[in-house]
Order: sequence, then C-alpha cells, then structure tokens
Amino acid sequence: MDAALSLITAATQFGDALDRLGVVAATLLASIAIVSGSTRARAFAALGALVLTPILLVADIWDSSQIVTLRDHPALAAAAIVVGLGAVGALAHAMRRWPTLLPLLAVGALPFRVPISAGGDTSNLLLPLYLVIAAGVLAMALPRARAEDDDAPLQPGWLEWLLCGSIVLYAVQAAYSDDFTKGLQNVVFFYVPFALLLGLLREVRWTRKLALQCLGVLVALSVVFVGIGFVEYARKQLLLNPRLVAASQYEDYFRVNSLFFDPNIYGRFLAMVMLAIATVILWAKRQRDVLLGALVLALLWAGLVVSFSQSSFAALLVGLAVLAALRWSVKWTLSAVALAVIIGLGIVLLAPGSINLDLKSSRSADKATSGRLDLIKGGGRLFADQPIQGWGSGSYAKVFREREQVSADRATTASHTIPVTVAAEQGIIGLAVYLALLVAALSRLFRHASENPLRAYVAAAFLALLVHTMLYAAFLEDPITWTLLGVGMALAAAVPPRTRLPRDPGPSPGA
Repeated sequence: MDAALSLITAATQFGDALDRLGVVAATLLASIAIVSGSTRARAFAALGALVLTPILLVADIWDSSQIVTLRDHPALAAAAIVVGLGAVGALAHAMRRWPTLLPLLAVGALPFRVPISAGGDTSNLLLPLYLVIAAGVLAMALPRARAEDDDAPLQPGWLEWLLCGSIVLYAVQAAYSDDFTKGLQNVVFFYVPFALLLGLLREVRWTRKLALQCLGVLVALSVVFVGIGFVEYARKQLLLNPRLVAASQYEDYFRVNSLFFDPNIYGRFLAMVMLAIATVILWAKRQRDVLLGALVLALLWAGLVVSFSQSSFAALLVGLAVLAALRWSVKWTLSAVALAVIIGLGIVLLAPGSINLDLKSSRSADKATSGRLDLIKGGGRLFADQPIQGWGSGSYAKVFREREQVSADRATTASHTIPVTVAAEQGIIGLAVYLALLVAALSRLFRHASENPLRAYVAAAFLALLVHTMLYAAFLEDPITWTLLGVGMALAAAVPPRTRLPRDPGPSPGA
C-alpha cells in the first residue's frame, strides 16, 4: 500500500514537473518565432507553440467538468476537434489568398471575449482572436516550413529580445509560484498566442488603405458597443457580469460595460479608437473628414462617459496630448500640460472638499482612488517580503488574499497597478526587465513618429495604454499591447525616416 502511494506521489510530482517545463518550452518556442534569423526556424517554432499550448491547457484542466464531459462522449470530442480544425484550415486558406484578411480579422476580434471555465475559475477568453491567430500561423508557417530556408525578415532588436525575455522569465518564475495554475493560464491564454500575433502583424505591409480599413472596422464596432451601452444605461441593466450591478448599488452612478465584462476594459477600447479618430482629424486635409470624425468622436465620448472609467479618461487625455505634441509643438504641449497639472494640484491642495477628498485621512484618499492606495500598499509589503525573485508569476491574488487577510473578491481586483504587480510577483529581476522593455518600446515607437500619422497614432496609443496599466491592470495580458507593438515594429522597419506611409501599388503594366 505504501509503495503504491509512493508511486502515485512520484507520478504526480513528475507530471507537475512536466507542466512547468512545458510552460517554459512554450514561451521559448514563441520567442524563437520572433527572434530567430531563419524563416524555417521561425515557422517550426510557431507551429510548435501552436500545438503545445492547447496540450498544456488540456493537461491543466483534465479533471474539470468540461473535459470530463468530452471524455465521457468521445464522439462529441472528435466532432469538436474536426470542426475546430476545419474552421482554422479554411480561414488559413482564405488568408493565403487574401493576405489583408489577417490584420482586418485580428483587429475585429480584439474586443470579443467568451466566458470559459478553466481550472475552477471562469475566464473571459478571446476565442475569436485565438482562431485568427491559429489560422494566421498556419497560413504563414506551413509554406515556409516546406520551402528552402532563408534569412528571416525584420531581424530582431532590443525590443524583440526584451519581449521574449519577459515571457520566458514569466514562465520560469511561474515554476515556483504559489499559484502555478494562474501562471500557466496566463502563458497559455495570453503570452504565447499574443507573441505569435505580434510575429504575424509585424510582417504585414501597412499601407494607408489597410490602416483606414482597420479603422473602419474599429469605428463600426465601437458605435455598436456604445449603442449597447446606452441601452444598458437607460434600463439600468447589464447584459454581462451582473456582479457590477451589485457594486453599483453602493455608488451614486451606474456604470455600463456594453459587451465587455469590465467597464475599464470597455473604456480602454473606446479610448484607443478615439485616439485613432483624433489622428485622422489632426492630419486630415478635407473639412468633410474633420466634421465626420468630430461627430464620431462626440458619440464615443458619450459612451466613455457612462462607463465612468477614470483610468480610461486619463489614458485618453495623455494620448491626445502626445498627438498634439507630435502634430504641432512639443514645447507648447508640455506648457499646456504643466499648466493643467498646476491647476489640478491647486484644487487638491486648496479646495480638496470640492472633489470629496480629505488630505488628512488615508481612508479618504483610498476612496478617491477607488481602493488603489490600499492595494498599492499591500503590494509594496509583498515586494518587501520577497524583493529579489518575488512570489512567482500569477501568484498576486492568492498571496495578497492570504497575507493581507482580505476576501477572495477583493484579491481578484488587487492588480490595479502593473509595476506593483510585477514587483510583487517577479521581484527586482522582473521589474528590471519590465522597465527595460518600456524604454525599448517607447524608443522604437517614438522615433520619427511625427513624420507619419499612423506611427504617431501607435506611439500615442501605446503611451496611453501604459497610463491605463498604471491605474488598472493588464499590460502584456492585453492583445492591444502586442498589436500596437507589432504594427509599430512593421512601420519602423518598412518606412525610412522622413517618408510617408506607402500607398497601395496600382496594377502592373501587364495586368
């Protein structure tokens, strides 16, 4: 009996070790798909990551109700696999014939999340985007895997190496995490697929026509989302995430989330689209474009207001300031920003009651920041206890709940400030890589950004996104981050300094 128990224990430990090695292997494959100098190596690495990540996920949720149902009905499982592979294959074939489908479908799939139970928790997963990524990888990798090897396009720089280092380090630090399952899910659901998405988007030829087509998709989606938000606000009922209704009962306002599960994610998406429209207005040469853009901006602004997302308001203002600096004058923009900061500080110091703030009360400050002050303090204490290596990737919520003695609901919202989360989970090592990544990203995206409207938008939107992560959450866990970086890499490599975005080539003489 003891021998049998020992054998079971050894098998369990061996399985856990394989899971941890598998997570690291998946991030290494995704990294090779980005930084390798060989086209075939990139292709095989991308295919390997595409195959390995669902295997890791299935192994993690093997005993969950979804897998048990499929195990009990093998015919159903086989049918689901066949349908899924058929859809991916058909979409990959279409992308081979019409390459612009990839960016258009990827942009269109960015906001759509589907609730899926995994590992005992319900996650809102980007299933449509995963389908697009899988099809894109097949469309790109299979022909390259069969062809002769060649030098890969877009050789990596510091930004690419730091991105890959970030996800590999995250996987390594998940191995000793207090919540390995959460770290595994972040790797499988976010880091690996989004790294593959970046690899696809940076090889797209971003013409003016394609950029405007993507903007048209985003504007159409935003108008629909805002309309749904208005209906929610009028009825005081949410379509998704009813827990927000209970939370709103204790506030003086009602927050809408449209088809998003969180008003802040909804607001972030609207802010990114509004910055794109503002870019078109600032660089437009026709009055009709300015007027039409202004009307759409007014509509989306109304939708953003009823979300009551303070972090999204801040991100939008920062992005607009960056666009103004790139379009007109850095000096005058900084002067206006400095004046606004001085006025804001004056209100806080001289009339704090006008914004319901008591400077002598930390509780008042915490309430004014929607609880972020206490969360930051708690994260700082976690960092102080494990300053070098941190508590492990994905462990923040669990460790915060245990050491700060708060409820599970409170702990799930603890990651409101990304640098604090990184410091607590990954220590000084992870924080150093994170800061180096920000420097490399901003340096790449802002170089010559004022000379091209699309590059100006990418730079402004990325900085706005960073501001949002300082006030809310989700940096590398958000596909918008990887999308902006992928587009920015493509533009930085394809557009020489002091040139405009290329226009679409006309038909050849023999066409």
